[in-house]
Amino acid sequence: MACLVKGVYTLESDRKKNRQGDQALAPEWWKSFNFELTQVLVDEKDQSIFGAIFKSDPNYIGGQGPPKYVIAFRGTVNKQENVTQDYKQNLQLFLNKLEKSPRVRAGMNVAMNVVQEANGPGNVLLAGHSAGSSIALLIGRKMVEAGYNLETYLFNPPFLSFPIEQIKNETLKKCLRFGKSIVIAGLASAANGGHWPTSDPFIVLSSWAPHLFVNKSDPICSNYIGYFEGREKMERMGFGKIENISTQNSIRSIAFHAIGKDSEPIHLLPSARMTINISPTCKRFREAHGIRQWWKPDLQVERKYYSWH
Repeated sequence: MACLVKGVYTLESDRKKNRQGDQALAPEWWKSFNFELTQVLVDEKDQSIFGAIFKSDPNYIGGQGPPKYVIAFRGTVNKQENVTQDYKQNLQLFLNKLEKSPRVRAGMNVAMNVVQEANGPGNVLLAGHSAGSSIALLIGRKMVEAGYNLETYLFNPPFLSFPIEQIKNETLKKCLRFGKSIVIAGLASAANGGHWPTSDPFIVLSSWAPHLFVNKSDPICSNYIGYFEGREKMERMGFGKIENISTQNSIRSIAFHAIGKDSEPIHLLPSARMTINISPTCKRFREAHGIRQWWKPDLQVERKYYSWH
C-alpha cells in the first residue's frame, strides 16, 4: 500500500518533468506488485495528479491474493507548481472543511464508481499518506455512512491538535492528556445545554477500523498514540464516560459549533488498527513523516487494535 501511494507521488513527478514511456519512473512502484494503473485523479485547477486507481492482475496467484482495486492519494508536494493547491487543501483540513475540497469530491465519486464496478466494498481499498491520508480518511468515513466499509491504510495521518506526544516528560504528558479530556468534555457539555452529547456518526463508524501507520517522532501524526492510549487509561481510572465525550470532540469543532458553524473533526476515530514505527534510526522529522519508512527492511513496529465500545 505504501509503495502504491509512492507511485502517485512519482506520477506527479513524471508529469512535471515530462517523463513518458520508457522514461517514466512511476510504473515500477506498482508493476512489481502485479498492479496496473487504470486512472489518475487530476486537480481541476493546477492539473496536478493527486490520486490514482490501481487494479490487480486477475492472473495473480499467491496467498489470498491482492485486493481488486486500490485508490491511493499522495500528500503535500513542496514544489512551486504544487504549493498553491496543496496548501489550500491543507488549510481546509486545518479548518475542518476538507469535505469542500474538489479533490475529496472527485475521490468520493471515484470510490462510489469503483465499488459498483468491483461488485462490493470487499474488493476495494483506500490508501494515503500525510494530507492524502486525510482525503482517504474522509472518503472512508463517508463510505461507511453510505453503507460501504472499505479497508483503509493511512500513513502518517494528520492529527490536528497540540503535539502532546512530543513532550519528553511522561508525567507532564499524562497530566496534559487528562486535563485536555476534562476541558473538552466540559466544553462539549456546555455547548449542549449542560447535557452529555452523543454522536450518532461515531456509533455508525465504530465497526470500521482503518489501519493507522504512525511514528512517535512525527508531530503531525503522533497524537494518535496518546488519543487511543489515553482513552484506555481514562477508562481504567473510572473516567470512561468523560473520555468517551472527549474522544468524539475537539476544541475547534466545539468552538465552530458555538458560533453556528458545522465542523466535523474527521481525524477523531472510534476504532483503529495502529502500527507504530519504533525504529531507533527514524527519528528526524523528514524521515519520521516520510512514506519511505514503511518499506525499510529494518522497520521495527508495535501493533495494537483499538475498538469502540
